[in-house]
Amino acid sequence: MRVIGFNFDKISVEKHKERPENLKITTNIDVSDIKGAKSNILKTKEELIQAKFSYGVKYEPEFATISLTGNILFALPEDKAKEVLKEWKKKAMPEDFKLVVFNVVLRKSALKALQLEEEMNLPLHIPLPSFKKPKEK
Repeated sequence: MRVIGFNFDKISVEKHKERPENLKITTNIDVSDIKGAKSNILKTKEELIQAKFSYGVKYEPEFATISLTGNILFALPEDKAKEVLKEWKKKAMPEDFKLVVFNVVLRKSALKALQLEEEMNLPLHIPLPSFKKPKEK
């Protein structure tokens, strides 16, 4: 399975009010649709599958939201593509395919969300590494 393409369709960030004292940050990934795809540009013996996704970060209580939606294009062997489409009719995904989809969405979307958080002066939803003073013995 190969990732052939990735793009965002919608990028939204909004601050609703001043930062509250007890801030809770949650993230969510959702796959809303999976379907077969055709391409006149890409010539491959593999089948193309398109997955629509959304990635959200909520700062509660009602402080801010980040919403990203987009598409991922995958190239899969024909038998695997049929399995994915068959499972999706039941609104499910094969576990190995699901892991790849969620990891691609998480990697790309988390980076974009971090960039938006920096620009909007929001707290980061993922802790970044930092240096700390060593503890005295």
